[in-house]
Amino acid sequence: MDWHSLAKGFESYLRLEKGLSKNSIEAYKHDLARMSDFFTEVKPIKALSVSYPDLTDFVHHSAKSTPNPRSRARLISGVKAFFRYLIMEDLRDDNPAELLETPRLPQKLPDTLSKEEINQILNSIDLSEPSGTRNRAILETLYASGLRVSELVNLKISMIYEDEGFLRVIGKGNKERLVPIGKEALKFIKIYRDEIRSHMTVKKEHSDTLFLNRRGSGLSRVSVFTIVKDTARTAGITKNISPHTFRHSFATHLVENGADLRAVQEMLGHESITTTEIYTHLDRTYLRDTVLLYHPRNN
Repeated sequence: MDWHSLAKGFESYLRLEKGLSKNSIEAYKHDLARMSDFFTEVKPIKALSVSYPDLTDFVHHSAKSTPNPRSRARLISGVKAFFRYLIMEDLRDDNPAELLETPRLPQKLPDTLSKEEINQILNSIDLSEPSGTRNRAILETLYASGLRVSELVNLKISMIYEDEGFLRVIGKGNKERLVPIGKEALKFIKIYRDEIRSHMTVKKEHSDTLFLNRRGSGLSRVSVFTIVKDTARTAGITKNISPHTFRHSFATHLVENGADLRAVQEMLGHESITTTEIYTHLDRTYLRDTVLLYHPRNN
């Protein structure tokens, strides 16, 4: 089989069986296209005949145009996924990418907001404006539940279980999970839904969508980013924040207060506990700073 035919099958596998997002699939396709170009034009070899030395040649060749370690790591991840797919389809019985080394990446701790900064942002919102009531409900929901921005914009009214205090969320790979949400966030969702949204002309396809724009359609991801940044600026917060900052702050504050890491993993929808473990590092930093600040021998 040629590279083009295998690439089409790989794309179908990623979409139908893995349930990846459009952006993730595009990233994998881009990486596979780079590899197929190399083994078509630079070192002509069929996919089913590629060996480990061939792949190391490709990685070294790609490094010249991909100096960023994170980009190289993603490229290698895509290569490994492709050969795993070939094995799964019984097209190969070995994985020549198995021994490829992924570049060591410096651990980047996410920016977070303090509890005081969160309150500063929330209290700065003008609730006399319809958009202000909606925005307060949005930010309360982000901080109370740690949702991704894509999960927030796709949140349905029918997915809110007020009496139980849960949201039903559709996360990455169309995986569902139940996320607890507090009374304060539910209070502002109810105010927005009953006093603002109920008086809007809502487009039919968004009749169940919770957060709407003024035209009665669902909000876009970009709109939520703009709401967060504008509100933070109004509140006098100089940090460069995004909707994800509220997600990081949600997890960080839980871990700081002793929440079980497995519970935080479940609430965030992380597939692996190692992704959630970054918040233990944040917690250690917080503890270190607390000791340095308050221990009598450090004063």
